[in-house]
Amino acid sequence: MKIKTILRRGLIPLAALLCISPVVAQNQFEVLVYTQSDQYHQESLPVGIQAFEKMAREHRFGLTWTMDAGIFTDEKLKDFATVVFFNSKPDQFSEEQKAAFQGYIRHGGGFVGIHVASTTEGAWPWYNRLVGRIFTDHPRIQSGILEVMDPDFPATFHLPEKWIWTDEWYNFSEPTTEGLRDILKVDENSYEPTLGFGTPITGMGNFHPIAWYHEFDGGRSFYSALGHHPELYEDERHMEFIYGGIFWTATGRGSSADNQPGGQ
Repeated sequence: MKIKTILRRGLIPLAALLCISPVVAQNQFEVLVYTQSDQYHQESLPVGIQAFEKMAREHRFGLTWTMDAGIFTDEKLKDFATVVFFNSKPDQFSEEQKAAFQGYIRHGGGFVGIHVASTTEGAWPWYNRLVGRIFTDHPRIQSGILEVMDPDFPATFHLPEKWIWTDEWYNFSEPTTEGLRDILKVDENSYEPTLGFGTPITGMGNFHPIAWYHEFDGGRSFYSALGHHPELYEDERHMEFIYGGIFWTATGRGSSADNQPGGQ
């Protein structure tokens, strides 16, 4: 099993990075984790990357982590079974990088979006359909009750029907494409959805999806809004949930749903 790191200098203090010792083993597939640094999620990066590295060792897949969008080329992306946008989005992609990522998905590649990946503000319509819904706003961080909507998907096999979770509860637009399979929702009666930061917000009402998956434009997409603060990446339930999404997007196996492609 190998773990590779590709960095852009100056974005994260070297002391925050995990020292990596490659282990020789057979990988079942290769995963690219693309992340960015911002003022809201920088503390999550070293904790999250360490959790992804642990996941890769446990589940025997190859992991490459980068903050450099230059890896989004036809030649480099073809090595990966799935690409994880870990608290990142393609807002700094060039047109060439957008085309390479779009081609990657259209040739059967996988996409896993975590938390910030949905905060695109409509800038790239194709990517918005790949994600499935777009972030609109959120209340203050609070505890709420999560409910499993689909227990027959790899990300939810291990989860209870309901449990308490503390996070930043994203609100979303209507679906940007057809064929979304919702797997988690949050009960807005279990927290205060209008507790904002001065700007009025209303929540989403009786149906508030938090995670979903779908087939899109030749590839597979999984998105989860969970994961704002660092401690959530130390939670084994959460990381196994994310791995279920990685496994499905990388292999297409494990779901009982008869999905249909949602994009052209």
